[in-house]
Amino acid sequence: MSKWTRRAFLTTSAVAGGGVVIGVAMRPGNQVNDLADKIGPEGGKLVHTYVKIDEDNAVTAIIPHSEMGQGVHTALGQMLAEELEADWDQVNVVEAPALGEYANYSLGRTYLLTGIDFPKILIPSIDGAMMGVADSLDMQITGGSMSVRTSGILSMRVAGAATREMLERAAADAWNVPVEEVFAEKSFLVHGRTSRREPFSAFVNKVASMTPSYTPAFKRPEDYKIVGRYVPRRDIPSKVDGSAKFAMDVNLPGMLYATVLRSPVPGGKVVSMQDNDARNVEGVHEVLVIPSASYSTMVGGFTAGETVAVVADSYWSASKALQQIDVQWSEVGYEEVSSETIFSQFDKDISAKTERQADVTQGDAEAIFAGATKVIDAEYNVPFLAHTCMEPLNATADVRGGQAEIWVGCQNPLGFRRAVADSLGLESEKVKLHNHVMGGGFGRKSVPDYALQAAHISSMVGAPVQLIWSREEDVRQDFYRPAVKSRFRAAFDQEDNLIGWSNTYTNKNEPVEAPLIPYSVPAQDIGYVSSPTHVPFGAWRSVDHSQHGFFTESFIDEAAHAAQKDPFEFRANLLNDKPRHLAVLSKVADEAKWSDPLPAGRGRGISLQESFGSIVAQVVEVTVTNGKISVDRVVAAIDPGLAVAPDGLAAQIESGIIYGLTAAMYGEISIEEGAVVQGNFNDYESIRMDDSPVIETHIINSGHDIGGAGEPGTPGIAPAVANAVFDATGIRVRLLPLNNFDLNYLVEEEGVAG
Repeated sequence: MSKWTRRAFLTTSAVAGGGVVIGVAMRPGNQVNDLADKIGPEGGKLVHTYVKIDEDNAVTAIIPHSEMGQGVHTALGQMLAEELEADWDQVNVVEAPALGEYANYSLGRTYLLTGIDFPKILIPSIDGAMMGVADSLDMQITGGSMSVRTSGILSMRVAGAATREMLERAAADAWNVPVEEVFAEKSFLVHGRTSRREPFSAFVNKVASMTPSYTPAFKRPEDYKIVGRYVPRRDIPSKVDGSAKFAMDVNLPGMLYATVLRSPVPGGKVVSMQDNDARNVEGVHEVLVIPSASYSTMVGGFTAGETVAVVADSYWSASKALQQIDVQWSEVGYEEVSSETIFSQFDKDISAKTERQADVTQGDAEAIFAGATKVIDAEYNVPFLAHTCMEPLNATADVRGGQAEIWVGCQNPLGFRRAVADSLGLESEKVKLHNHVMGGGFGRKSVPDYALQAAHISSMVGAPVQLIWSREEDVRQDFYRPAVKSRFRAAFDQEDNLIGWSNTYTNKNEPVEAPLIPYSVPAQDIGYVSSPTHVPFGAWRSVDHSQHGFFTESFIDEAAHAAQKDPFEFRANLLNDKPRHLAVLSKVADEAKWSDPLPAGRGRGISLQESFGSIVAQVVEVTVTNGKISVDRVVAAIDPGLAVAPDGLAAQIESGIIYGLTAAMYGEISIEEGAVVQGNFNDYESIRMDDSPVIETHIINSGHDIGGAGEPGTPGIAPAVANAVFDATGIRVRLLPLNNFDLNYLVEEEGVAG
């Protein structure tokens, strides 16, 4: 797919349920008749897409996104319930199934048609066209911090408001009163003049015969009662009491278990295999070789090598047997590649500037640098990173009789369904996919390799199979955040004003704006060179913002110190034309008490990053003792436009900070002889509870367009920590992870790491 489709179609609008279902008929013609056959009539009548109203007056919001701990089911439910005027205590949420009729149209409208004010009469046709595009791409993805700002705005909010209008018309007709005198309130219809009051459920039959509006009237934000308020998360109770069903909880009659080992170097095939000892392990049924397969990720493609699979009565038996197999893999030409050779390649390609492509060319950068009073330069590197979701990759498949049924936790149910069908040579209608809540996703569970493996194993043994990856397989067979090298120069005039900014980095990915800076610098030259590697890569939380956030916010800090100016004030002076950014930066500095002195051995660092429609600033306090870093406190300020679910947004900022802090302190995937070295949490460490800092989150509701929450907290933590380390020690760290360095040793050397 082209660049815009990789990141543009990251969310979906999918639908299902019983009872009265309400949503938006997004294609020319209403699809309710087709949907009724697929969803089933039990519990009420199907009249639309995203809302179910049962006979007991309970409202069920059917959520078109995966729940992987980010709370999106609650936030989207709030948006629908707000416009519907539903009683939140009577609102349930369920996830929509993988049905092609309900591929996401909202993301296409958001990205391709933003800023275009269409006449209302054209909206149904526009939505229908966008649905056709999304349907053809099988996109039902949750990611990119897009759920609330696409499906929330264009699907859930519209569905709630359109449903409310139909209910009000139905009540007015039943009561023989003007519709203007009827209003919805806490899941009831009320006649204002007589105070007559009946529940939503009394009018479902009438609503079923109505046609909903594509352009209903929305509530004013100042009248919100649910959106912008704390409401209990709908996914939390079941996770606390253990009733939440993850994919690994599936248990089918006659189910077998499997685990796998893929070629350690991508593309490798089995040359020979000694599996007699494995076959003799009690409970083992089969030892199989799964052929090579190609996978498409949101940021690239990849061809994997062959896979050895063991099928047994239990995961323990399968795992034990797999460890006893001696496999010889074919050479694929990457056996001499290491992390060192990869970064040497990056260095060579940046220096050569061969076919350098420009992101930004502003002013006469060459002349500015030639005439500058002072020029500084620096080079930054970040390594490959794995996802390490707490829930191991797993999927259950039952492929028999020309049909397939899949149980999985994934970020793209419709896409997974199509991938399984194509891989097995089936029509999509022959594949039924059940999606489950996930123990993390972060982009890894948008790639269907583990589901395809489960499907092929089940097909080969003729029985339902639950595939569970080991942690070692998870770490060594990931689609990694790419390693990147980034080289900078900054130019200053006689008054130490920053007048020139130059940056060249390796390998452009997504999103395209990640390397850009918000600061007002007269001359800018930002660009990249291609320097591909064989290491498979994919979307990782905040994608390229996670690398470039570290690069740009570290180097702007270097520029501040080169100008002998306070890092906060230096940034603030470059944001005179960006009042929204300045407000966030000022808020975090104020809340963190930026100007208060700290004792020796402690330091503060600051960062500012706009990503996924939100602006986040962070201040970090660290203590450096005996050369080691302790991150004590993180203060974050975010302007998301409007926090639909403030508690959930704060939790996501905290989560993003912890995820990014793990990467900053520990994260490093090393390559030796073409393969990944690390394999588990003993050599790919994570932040533990006793290492976690105090985190404070402050929200600014500016009224700007709604931005994301799941990813914007991640990019700013690494530079803020590195900048705090410099403040505490005078050591400028330009190479992550930070825990690779003995800061005592560096103090005695040149004061620069990287």
